[in-house]
Amino acid sequence: MTRNDQQPGHSKTAPGAPEKPASAGSMNKGKIAVIAIVAVGIATAALWTRRGAEAPATGAATGKDAMVAVTVPATLSEAAKMGEKAFNAVCAACHGANAAGTEAGPPLVHEIYEPSHHGDQAFAVAVAKGVRAHHWTFGDMPPQPAMTRADLRNVIAYVRELQRANGID
Repeated sequence: MTRNDQQPGHSKTAPGAPEKPASAGSMNKGKIAVIAIVAVGIATAALWTRRGAEAPATGAATGKDAMVAVTVPATLSEAAKMGEKAFNAVCAACHGANAAGTEAGPPLVHEIYEPSHHGDQAFAVAVAKGVRAHHWTFGDMPPQPAMTRADLRNVIAYVRELQRANGID
């Protein structure tokens, strides 16, 4: 085989001819694909976060994604009001408006999460360390490092007040 014969890893260019660089069009298509994927990811994250931030303050939890109907108390304690804000910022993307659940996470206004089965410490452990799926098929919950201890106490107050308003003691 001569030097110019086709060998694996060699091109068919004439001897002494410069190799053709990859076409600009194919490189641009790759860049465009990467940019499109990143844009879709950012848009999805923005919509996901926004959905949790728009939780109604009173009345029944609504929305096509809600797993359970939640009656919100007419008034919340100061701690629960602060907890609602923290919940909407950190938890609602998966657990839904007013903790009614979504296709991404379970409702916390549910008998499974009543204080006698999942005490306040269970919420603290879930936030700090995450939790393996054991009651539902949503998958594991990751730790939530953005939540402070003060926010956690207030979120627990919020969830417990929602639960009591829905007959879960």
